[in-house]
Amino acid sequence: MKKVMFIGPVFAGKTTLKQAIYGEDIAYDKTQAVDFFDDVIDTPGEFIQHRYYYSSIQNLSTEVDLIAFVSSATDTSQIFSPGFAHSLVKPCIGIITKVDISSTEEIKLVEDNLKQAGVTDIFKVSSLNRDGIDALLDFLNKEED
Repeated sequence: MKKVMFIGPVFAGKTTLKQAIYGEDIAYDKTQAVDFFDDVIDTPGEFIQHRYYYSSIQNLSTEVDLIAFVSSATDTSQIFSPGFAHSLVKPCIGIITKVDISSTEEIKLVEDNLKQAGVTDIFKVSSLNRDGIDALLDFLNKEED
C-alpha cells in the first residue's frame, strides 16, 4: 500500500478513517501528536488550521508517497487554501468523509473546495458504514505504472 499522510482540520475524521482502513473498531480518539502507522501518518487537525505548522507538514511529507487532504462533508468552509497542494512535494488526493450524514449540496461544496486546493483525485467515504473505503483502498494499493 502507498504510504499516505492525512491532513485536515479537527473533526474531519482522519483518525476514524485510519481505523476504517485498518479494519479497527471505530472509536473517537483526538489526535494530540503525529501518529505513525505502517502505511498512514495521522496528523493533528491543528497542523492545517495554523499556518506555523505548515513546515511540519512539508517535513513529514518526505516520509510518504501521497498526501490526503481530508475534509468532512459536514464542514463546507474553505479549509485548504486554493493551490495549497502545489506547495507540497508529493501527489495530493482529497478524501471527503461523513458522506453518510451530509447532503449532496454539502458534498459538492467540499469537492469544489478540494479541487481549488489542487488535489488530483477525490474519494467520498463513510468510515462508519465503509462506503467508499474499498475504492480508496484499491487506489492506495494500486501499483504505479
